[in-house]
Amino acid sequence: MNFRLISYSDIPAYQQLLHRAYQATSQLGIHFAAATVEPEEIAQHIDSNAVYLLEKEQQLISTLSIRFPWGNNPGPYGLPHLGWFATDPIYKGQGYGNALWDWVENEILINQLKLPAVTLGTAANHPWLAKLYRQKGYQPIGQADLTSDHTTLYFEKILNHQNYTNWKKRSHR
Repeated sequence: MNFRLISYSDIPAYQQLLHRAYQATSQLGIHFAAATVEPEEIAQHIDSNAVYLLEKEQQLISTLSIRFPWGNNPGPYGLPHLGWFATDPIYKGQGYGNALWDWVENEILINQLKLPAVTLGTAANHPWLAKLYRQKGYQPIGQADLTSDHTTLYFEKILNHQNYTNWKKRSHR
């Protein structure tokens, strides 16, 4: 297994991975942008966000993006925001998505970026994602009606309590 940042040469395989992985969610009537994203949109996504991949034998297996507050699609709480989490359905249930998620949290968010916390969002009517995020230590912090097909639930995970406390004091003056 190899963890790495995406490159422009990965766009075709990345698009296929996203479309395959989000097909089941689309069949539930929940439409996430990743389900139908086009190559030009992926290039814009790469330019503004950190997109990590897990690959095995040169096959893209799983992906997770970090959207930054200064990027083209910031999260709503002034913190980096996770998104476009996907694992190729061929590898479903084999732990690859969890391996990538844990690596991004520990190596990137905590060790490299030294983040106080991170957020993410998902559809309230999705049958299992909210539960998955709670199991990973994410706590609900809000919701919004951004699209006609679902309410977005927002979650936050505190990664460093001292830094979080200091950030909260500074950000709410």
